[in-house]
Amino acid sequence: MTTPCIVIATFTPVEGKTEDVIAVLEDVIPDVHREEGCELYALHQEITGHLVLVEKWTSRELWQIHSGADTVTRIQGGLAGLLEGEADVREMYSHVVGEKTHGAL
Repeated sequence: MTTPCIVIATFTPVEGKTEDVIAVLEDVIPDVHREEGCELYALHQEITGHLVLVEKWTSRELWQIHSGADTVTRIQGGLAGLLEGEADVREMYSHVVGEKTHGAL
């Protein structure tokens, strides 16, 4: 059995550019959803204004393929000049506690 790869990517938009960042992500996300291994690729906005992608991939290998895919290149190109610094990307794996259906993504 393969362990799912969970990724949290946080973006900090330049002041006044949040809607532009959202527009780039909204344009690409439907294509990411069709990539092999994509189980979840969901955009959220923190109350601070940061944008967060919560991702779940069937395996680390498929996430790594996604990392080199055209969709990521499109996101990076589209976000050029719209972010304060680089996106913060964190790769992680579940440590299941309690009920399996409640204790892991």
